Amino acid sequence: MLFLMNDVVFDLDEACPVTAADARRFEKLGFDYLMELGCELFAEDPMLHRNDPVRARRLAWLIHDRSPDVNAALFAAPETDCDPALVEPQFCALPVTVLRQLMTRAKKGLLDAVSADRAVWGRMAA
Repeated sequence: MLFLMNDVVFDLDEACPVTAADARRFEKLGFDYLMELGCELFAEDPMLHRNDPVRARRLAWLIHDRSPDVNAALFAAPETDCDPALVEPQFCALPVTVLRQLMTRAKKGLLDAVSADRAVWGRMAA
């Protein structure tokens, strides 16, 4: 299962980023809580998906676990250490073919914030 976090594609089928004990501990966390958690994490580090991919992948796994149709998340923070209320989260369900194309582009070093935005989020559209 591929998951797009901002402009990084994670393969969630690789070894589970959450231990069985953590999975049970996180079981009761709802999607809204995970959205707030994501906003807090990206408020601290807007480049979390690049600077701490292990943590970002774990967040992606949790989001997908709570909402299996969601396979893409964008957390847009205006600056480092900003108020989490300023982080704009977006979620969507992308066709598998789109995620595969994005993964191929990423492997070639061609996936960045601008190209991911053009392909998925449309935030920079004129």
